[in-house]
Amino acid sequence: MSLSETMAEISMFERIGGKAAVDRLVDAFYGHMDSLPEARTIRDMHAGDLGPIGDVLKRYLTEWTGGPKLYSPEKGHPRLRQRHMGFPIDNAARDAWMTCMHKALVETISDEVAREELEGNMKKLADWMRNRE
Repeated sequence: MSLSETMAEISMFERIGGKAAVDRLVDAFYGHMDSLPEARTIRDMHAGDLGPIGDVLKRYLTEWTGGPKLYSPEKGHPRLRQRHMGFPIDNAARDAWMTCMHKALVETISDEVAREELEGNMKKLADWMRNRE
C-alpha cells in the first residue's frame, strides 16, 4: 500500500490529533476572534459568551474532519449557508474569519501537510459562505 493510499484511509480528524486537537484549534480560533482588531466585525456577530458557539464548532469540526458524529445527531444537516444567512458575510468577514482560523491552525496543528489541506478546505467553505457583495 502506498503512502497516499494509507493517508486516504486515515481521517483528517486522526491526522491532526483527534478531539484534543479540535478543542485546541477552536479555542485558539475564538481567542483570536476575541482579541484581533481585524476580527471585530465577525466578533460583533457573536454573543458575548463564545463558549456555547465554540462547543458547536467543536462538534461540527469533529464530524467535518471525519471524527465521530457529534453535530448531526443534535443539529441535523449543517445547512451552513442557511444557518448564517442572517449575518452579513462579505469578503471582509470571510477574510477576518480566515485570519483567525489561519493563526489558530498554525498554532495548533503541527502536521504541515494536514494543516495546509485543512486550511485549503476551510478557505473553500469560508468563500462559499459569503452572502453579500
